Amino acid sequence: MTLPTESANVSGWCLYLIECRDGSYYAGITNDLDARYQAHVNGKGARYTRSHPPLRLIGSRAYDNRAAASRAEWEIKQLPKHRKIDYLSGVEKEAASPPTAE
Repeated sequence: MTLPTESANVSGWCLYLIECRDGSYYAGITNDLDARYQAHVNGKGARYTRSHPPLRLIGSRAYDNRAAASRAEWEIKQLPKHRKIDYLSGVEKEAASPPTAE
């Protein structure tokens, strides 16, 4: 399952999730997703992706600013692997929100 990436955040920040060749996930933030992913592919990204080369970009999620993206990065890195994709798609936050009374 590949989530749609939100490339409309040209000047904004986004959280992204990469699947590595060994099956692990790497999460990061950037304000230029295409360039950052290409840096990972070329071995010039994070130390982790140099030793665990990227297989594919799973998806991304846009944020209004770097602080919000950094908080989201911290949150997704606290989750077990099987919950990271739900978090990226927004399902995780919706499930955590209390129901509203009508």
